[in-house]
Amino acid sequence: MIIEHLKYMIDGVIVKKLNKYNDERGWLVEIYRNDEVEYQPVMSYISVTKPGVVRGPHEHKDQSDCFVFIGPGAFRLYLWDRREESATNGETVTIEVGENKPTMVIVPPGVVHGYKCISDCDAWCINLPDRLYKGNEKKEEIDEIRWEEDKNSPYKIE
Repeated sequence: MIIEHLKYMIDGVIVKKLNKYNDERGWLVEIYRNDEVEYQPVMSYISVTKPGVVRGPHEHKDQSDCFVFIGPGAFRLYLWDRREESATNGETVTIEVGENKPTMVIVPPGVVHGYKCISDCDAWCINLPDRLYKGNEKKEEIDEIRWEEDKNSPYKIE
């Protein structure tokens, strides 16, 4: 199995090192296979983040995010486990991901997450969440706790 469970990782977070296969045409990266991990995305999107810009930190009540960082650009990804029942409650992890470290990261509900573009160019992130944004036909409340809007938040991205 090529899923990499890192010793310093937060319980339930999956980190998969991605391989770029290069040839004369360019490159290919296989990002998701349902025979490697039990996870079912229901939508996808791509976001572009400008150099020095932070997204998050926030968390989801029910949703898991499946982030794919393959470039261009690079991020510093921050994770905080605030799940009371988790074996790693209170743990914080920071990972550098992106063009030079292609990585897929699945973040379960209750894990606060955010990232900062640390490259000199725009950085791209693909997300394949397991819940629809705002639910069916976008008629439900957003499943987010936006820690970045709380001035007293314990979750800070430098």
